[in-house]
Amino acid sequence: MSSPNLYVYGVVEQTDVEFDADAVGGAERVYTVDYRSLSAVVSDIDTTDPERTDEDSKAHDEILRRVLESDDVDSVVPMQFGMAFEDARTLKSVLRGGRRAFTKALNDVEGTVELGVKLVVDEDADLPRDEIRQEVGDRLSAVSEGETDDDLFSDRLLLNRSYLVADEDREAFDEVVADVREEYDGLTVQYTGPFAPYNFVDIRVGAQR
Repeated sequence: MSSPNLYVYGVVEQTDVEFDADAVGGAERVYTVDYRSLSAVVSDIDTTDPERTDEDSKAHDEILRRVLESDDVDSVVPMQFGMAFEDARTLKSVLRGGRRAFTKALNDVEGTVELGVKLVVDEDADLPRDEIRQEVGDRLSAVSEGETDDDLFSDRLLLNRSYLVADEDREAFDEVVADVREEYDGLTVQYTGPFAPYNFVDIRVGAQR
C-alpha cells in the first residue's frame, strides 16, 4: 500500500505534536514530520489538490489554533489552505529548501498571535470617522507588535486591521478593545482570534508537491 499524501497546516520549531482531531479531508489524526530543527504539522490526505470547503477551511484554522495552544509550541508559521505533498520525502525537501526562511519567520513571530479588529459604523450614525480611526488605531498599536493596513471594503467600515500581539500583551489588548466598545456610541466592534499569524509571515512554497 502506498504512503498517504500529507496535508500541511504549518511549521514549528522541532517538537512532537500529535492529537486526534476532525482534520482536513476527513483525517482524524494530526502529527509532525521533522527535518532537522523544524517540524511540519500534518495530517494524511488522499489528494495533493484538496478542494476548499467551508468545513475544511474551518478545520485548517482550528488545527492551527490547537497547535498554538500547545505547551511545547512558542510560534507557528501557518501555511495557506491547500498545501499538500505526495509524501514525507517531498515535504522534507521543501523544509530543507526553506529552512532559513522558516527559522527567521518563527523567530519573528515567537510568542505572538494574530487578532482581528473591525470597527463598523452603525446605520445613520454621524461620527468623526478620521478622528476615531486615528485615536483607536493609536491605542491598539501601542499594545501590539505590528498591524496590517485597513481593507475598507464597505462604506460602514471605519477600521479593519489584523494585529500581531505578544502573549504578555493579550490582556492589555483585550482591555483596549473592551474600552472602545464602551466609549463609542454608534460603533460596533468586531473582535476575532486568536489566529496563527497569517498576515505577518511571507513565505512562498514552490510547486514541489
